[in-house]
Amino acid sequence: MRHRQGNRGMAFEQLINLANKQYQNKGLALINKRATPVKVLKSKGTQVLRGFYEAKSTVDYDGVYNGRAITFEAKSVSGKRFDLKNIHDHQLQYLENAEKHGAVAFLLIEFRDTKEIFFTPLSMIRLAVKRAKDGGRKSIPIDEFQVYATEVEQGRGVVLDYLTAVDKLERVVTGCK
Repeated sequence: MRHRQGNRGMAFEQLINLANKQYQNKGLALINKRATPVKVLKSKGTQVLRGFYEAKSTVDYDGVYNGRAITFEAKSVSGKRFDLKNIHDHQLQYLENAEKHGAVAFLLIEFRDTKEIFFTPLSMIRLAVKRAKDGGRKSIPIDEFQVYATEVEQGRGVVLDYLTAVDKLERVVTGCK
């Protein structure tokens, strides 16, 4: 069965939404899915029959954790590599800008075939993009994620505890153990 482009990551998105609800219920964080701005031209009840995107979306999720802004993009891919064309320039720019203003900015990348999910620091994507612009490969193989990213698993009673990776990143940045 072939998945339509827009539906490839729906199960992954539902998993993240559940994790975010669990974080909120436990009082750990407030993180929400951002809606893509749509201009509705015709609707029937709550169903949009005709419309168009008013603007490019920024990123999938944002919120607050431990007093810090959190913003991230979620991507789901098949195979054993992450193709850089899966992240758009405007999304990368938004993440970069958010990070400059003090937010924790990252990607959550699901490799559906291996059932692995990685917290991917923006610095890893930044290096891969630079490498591609300098004539290098235009994707990141899964073995690089296994070394330089953090695999996300269940923890703290949360189905997908990606905030543990945020804590680890914060300790590295601040130099604390």
